Amino acid sequence: MLQPILQIRQTPALMGIDADPGSYSISQPKAEISVTTTPCELTVQSTRPELTIDQARAWEAYNGGKMLDMNKRIYSGIQQLYLQGIARKVEQGNRMAQFFKPGNTIAEVYGSDTEPQSFPETRGPASYANVEIHFETRAPQIEFRASKVDIRVDRRNPEIEYTRGKLNIYMQQYASVQFIPPELNVQL
Repeated sequence: MLQPILQIRQTPALMGIDADPGSYSISQPKAEISVTTTPCELTVQSTRPELTIDQARAWEAYNGGKMLDMNKRIYSGIQQLYLQGIARKVEQGNRMAQFFKPGNTIAEVYGSDTEPQSFPETRGPASYANVEIHFETRAPQIEFRASKVDIRVDRRNPEIEYTRGKLNIYMQQYASVQFIPPELNVQL
């Protein structure tokens, strides 16, 4: 005899998960750079050289120069001529005192004195160094101011955005248990 068998059918539960990952969006604006430059400055101040020419002594040698200087030369020259004249007269007097010596006659002492007396020199001495040349230069004044560079950076923070993904959890199939009884043939 066969024994009846009870059948049990079981269906497992199935869960469905639908998930999309989240996404990041990162952007960072460019930094702003501002550069300010102060230019350098160079200042040079130079003076013209000075040329001084003094030719007063050359004019004195050419034409006597200024009237005051010419008068001084004449005055000092007349003094010399006067002293020379006195010395000559003393010498002539001494010779005349010795008239008994040969050659000391009046005609010989005073007769030979026929040369005219020259006037004192009114001009200055002639020389190649009468003109004085003086050349004066001055060093330039130099001022320098260095340039300056000012750099300013305005940085921007990054902008981060996160978009959440989706998560969907659902039951694809529910669990079930099914009992199937055996068929019974009972005859009564």
